[in-house]
Amino acid sequence: MTAIRGARERARSEITEAIKAEARAQLAAEGAAKLSLRAVARELGMASSALYRYFPSRDDLLTALIVDAYNAIGAAAERARDRRGAATASPVDRWTAICTGVRAWALAHPHEYALIYGSPVPGYRAPRTTTEPAARVGLALIGVVREAHAAGALKEPAEPLPDPVVADALALGAELGVELPPAVLARLVGAWAQLFGLLSFELFGQFQNVIEARTEFFEQAVLQLARSVGLTTPR
Repeated sequence: MTAIRGARERARSEITEAIKAEARAQLAAEGAAKLSLRAVARELGMASSALYRYFPSRDDLLTALIVDAYNAIGAAAERARDRRGAATASPVDRWTAICTGVRAWALAHPHEYALIYGSPVPGYRAPRTTTEPAARVGLALIGVVREAHAAGALKEPAEPLPDPVVADALALGAELGVELPPAVLARLVGAWAQLFGLLSFELFGQFQNVIEARTEFFEQAVLQLARSVGLTTPR
């Protein structure tokens, strides 16, 4: 019975992955708003009723694709950070590695990037199951800053923050269990938003006829973001 159950689970996993692969192909061809379970089933030679046993609705399939995309970009960030070597690389080097890893993934998977950071899909509301995967890139960046703070290598920004921003930063730190100065946390959120703003401008054509040296521009921009949260470049 165990062998039969294992074979069934493998078969279900293979079909699930085939469904998601075809759905990603539809994203590339038609965009997320036109994703159709019937069209996916037709391309795979499945009856729609059979596909519904794997994904009961379009939103269930979209959620699976969104979770996969967030986990993939998060894993790319973590791999890039770890390749730098926490013991030998400076915090700025690890920060830059994370950002560069995120950009490399986004450029290689533009349609999946657009699914999670592009225009909202009409009628779709993301469930809470997407929250943890969506946080992976941010948590990787926060981890670098926490290590720098613990080592006394973080220069806290001197500019005062408005009280409502301080309150939001304190609430965020409590929710994440992160002990960092409110000014640093607030600027981390800003840096996270600006990172994906840079990527969206590049992927969605906003730099056309404006920035040609895009790799060099990106590297300089993420270095400025590192400095904005208090990371300093070693002499």
